[in-house]
Amino acid sequence: MAAMGSSLWPARLHHLRRDSPKPEPLARFYAELLGDRVAPLPDGSWLVSGRNRRLVVGEGQAGAVPYFALEMHDATQLAAYRRELSHTEDFVSPLLAEGAFAVRDPDGRRVAFGVATALHAEQGLPGRLQHFVCATQRLPEMLEFYRALGMVESDRVLEGDALAAVFLRSDPEHHSFAAFRAPESRPDHHCYETTGWLDIRDWADRIAALKVPLWWGPGRHGPGNNLFFMIEDPDGHKVEFSAELELMPRAMPPRTWPHEQRTLNLWGSAWMRS
Repeated sequence: MAAMGSSLWPARLHHLRRDSPKPEPLARFYAELLGDRVAPLPDGSWLVSGRNRRLVVGEGQAGAVPYFALEMHDATQLAAYRRELSHTEDFVSPLLAEGAFAVRDPDGRRVAFGVATALHAEQGLPGRLQHFVCATQRLPEMLEFYRALGMVESDRVLEGDALAAVFLRSDPEHHSFAAFRAPESRPDHHCYETTGWLDIRDWADRIAALKVPLWWGPGRHGPGNNLFFMIEDPDGHKVEFSAELELMPRAMPPRTWPHEQRTLNLWGSAWMRS
C-alpha cells in the first residue's frame, strides 16, 4: 500500500454510487432536489449530473453505497499511483477513462481511482460533490487502510482512549473521506460543498419549496469548521450541504477532539453515531 509520499495527492471525490430497490425514482428524487439532469446508463443504472457533481443510482440494497470514485489529475498520476498499490482490480465506469482501477476497504466497499471523462458544463446552484462518510464496526482498521492509501489524517475523535471518528483528506480540503464508530457498518452520508453561507440559505430555500424537511442543522462542525445542514433521501441516506470547509496543508498534523455533542455541532445538538 501507498503511504505519506504517495502519488494519490491531490485527488478529489468525483462521483459515488447510491443503490436502491427502486433506482429510477431515487434518481429522479436527486435530480429534482439538486436541479440536475437524469439519464439512463447502459448497465441499467441512472446518472444524475449537475454543476460539478455526479451521482450514479443503481439497483441494490436501500441506502447502500457500493463504491465511491476519486478523480486523479491525469493518466500519468493514475499509473504511478497504481504501481504503489497491491491487490487492485480493474474498474469500468462511463464516468472514468480507460485505466481506472479500484481497491476494497475493510468493509468491502470499493474505492475507485481514475481520470474523469469529459462532460458538458451544467447549470444549477453551486454544490460540488465533496466527501463521503461511512459508519463502521472496524474503525481502527479503516483508519489504517485509508492512511495506507495515502490519505492524510486531519482530525480524530476519542472517547477516552477509544477511537470514535476519523477524518482524512486527499487534497487540502479537510476531508474527502471520514468514518464513525457504530454498531453496524453502513453508509453514513455524502456531502455537497457550496461557495459560502448564502448558498446554504439558497439550498435550504430550494429544499423547503420541495417540501423536504431539514433533518439536522443548520450548524457548524468542530472538525472541518464547516457550516452545514442535512436532509434524508427516500431510503434514509443522509445528504449534507456544506460551506467554508477548512483547508489544511498536507504536512499539518492531525488534531484530537473529545467524543461529545459539541465536537460534531459547535452550535447545538449533534447526531451521535455511538
